[in-house]
Amino acid sequence: MATSGTDLSAFDPAELPDASGKHFGLVVAEWNREITEKLYSGARQTLLACGASEAQITRVDVPGTFELPYAAKLLCQQEKYDALIVIGTVIQGETRHFDFVCQGVTQGVMQLNMAYNTPVIFCVLTDNNKQQSIDRAGGKHGNKGVECAVAALKMAAFNQKHIL
Repeated sequence: MATSGTDLSAFDPAELPDASGKHFGLVVAEWNREITEKLYSGARQTLLACGASEAQITRVDVPGTFELPYAAKLLCQQEKYDALIVIGTVIQGETRHFDFVCQGVTQGVMQLNMAYNTPVIFCVLTDNNKQQSIDRAGGKHGNKGVECAVAALKMAAFNQKHIL
């Protein structure tokens, strides 16, 4: 693996778009909560470090990763968010359930990005085992929640510059 042992979550808030005045929705899966809470925390802290206030960050919980696109669709329809981050994790098991959930969520998020003017950032871990998820939720590979918040900031700024 090219990123083995590398923390990819380092960022400089001064080099990122200012989050002041922007609104962010974070949709968090309850399944594998010990992982999704760490991803949420990383995303939230990054948005705050870049100028967002607590009042500008809305959290919505859903039962599992498969439900993320539905909740994100409802938030997109409100047209009040500058970017959304969907947060979940799917860990490979003994059946093909993993494949169906991963594909469904990926396609759902892609369709939202095509249908709405609100960027929906994919913060869904799709790992072979729980340790891989731990490593990407604040472990040796950093926190994908941080990386996705950085993407949300950049896409919100891109959207403001090119769309609005």
